[in-house]
Amino acid sequence: MPPRAWGVWAAVLSIYLLAVFHRSSLGVAGILAAERYGVSAGQLSTFVMVQLLVYAAMQVPVGALLDRFGSRRLLLTGLALMTLAQSGFAFATSYPLGLVLRVILGAGDAMVFVSALRVVALWFPARRVPVVTQLTGMLGQLGAVASAIPLSKALGAYGWTPTYLASAMAGVVLAVVLLVVVRDAPPGTVVARKAASARDVVAGVRLAWQEPGTRLGLWMHFTAQFSATVMALLWGFPFLVTVHEVSDTTAGALLTAMTLSGVALGPVVAGQVTRRPFHRSTLVLSLVALIVGAWALVLLWPGPAPLPVLMLLMVVLGVGGPGSLVGFDLARTFNPAARLGSAIGIVNVGGFVASLLTVVSIGLALDLLTPGGSTDYAAGDFRWAMAVQLVPWTLGCLQIWRLRRHTRRRLHQTDPESYAALRRGVVRPVTEPD
Repeated sequence: MPPRAWGVWAAVLSIYLLAVFHRSSLGVAGILAAERYGVSAGQLSTFVMVQLLVYAAMQVPVGALLDRFGSRRLLLTGLALMTLAQSGFAFATSYPLGLVLRVILGAGDAMVFVSALRVVALWFPARRVPVVTQLTGMLGQLGAVASAIPLSKALGAYGWTPTYLASAMAGVVLAVVLLVVVRDAPPGTVVARKAASARDVVAGVRLAWQEPGTRLGLWMHFTAQFSATVMALLWGFPFLVTVHEVSDTTAGALLTAMTLSGVALGPVVAGQVTRRPFHRSTLVLSLVALIVGAWALVLLWPGPAPLPVLMLLMVVLGVGGPGSLVGFDLARTFNPAARLGSAIGIVNVGGFVASLLTVVSIGLALDLLTPGGSTDYAAGDFRWAMAVQLVPWTLGCLQIWRLRRHTRRRLHQTDPESYAALRRGVVRPVTEPD
């Protein structure tokens, strides 16, 4: 492994940390944003909706751009777009302008994670790529920690404009680091640039989608990720403060605990994936069952839940992130390298589509339950609104259950040797047919 690999990875990880920070920056600022822009809960959720919609819609196109231009250029473009968006958001007071800026932020954010995964694949030996991928996904979520307590305190101490402007300027610093440190591949490595036609790109995406293992990975990502994302991006802070009557500082600490839980439990999940690849879908279904059970306990608790119960919810929610990363392992298992980018892009759509739909559904439910568009939500109304998560959980689990049977059956029929190896805990690489 080249000695520079960890330095390059650290620089790329820093950019991903910043992207997660920007993505989550409305999590503790939701109430302030509603007052600043004079909007209802449904309109407030639209900020996150358009951001996630753009992120999800761009995953497959970004994969094609990545193959053509490389990680360094896309990371630099993503940083520029995110810096522009957050700088504008620092000064904007118009709701339509705020929406445009969230679109730009989503576009920049969409370029970061897949570019980071490509850097990992080119700079690290194949045997270390799965571990470093898990580390990238888990440690990147520490950006959400910075967007919890530190951002909340900064907003209280310095106000909206200085806080958001300072966060935007971090992108300028990291752009310099990127230009100095990061290269697409180690020195001496020849990286082919695919100048594929639009027809070739569409064909690759179609083949990746037709592979049931890709769709299984998508639904794993969909089902495991969204609840923690919804809490971090928008509704967690007001839910904890309004329904459970905790202080702003305690709410920020609980959201931080959720992120740290994912970082701590990620290696446990990765270990299970490595040892029992045949049972990855069972692992994800088990994790989702834990998440649903923890939510049921909190939502059914009479009155404000005690702090240990809320902490339990946060710890359990944290495992959703590592659980969703299992979907990328499915993409790697069932697709050849030539279309891995398309497969990863498809899988990465899942969790963000689920998050988008759930964020908006909660906002609409609060608007229906709270008359006059007020942001003074009743605790009971907020509980009912958060219960809409049951719909995507149910849909996702049914799809995982259906597609895992289809995936296993197809692999057994088309490649019985790989099927037998998978049952023994060995993942064999997929090659394109001659």
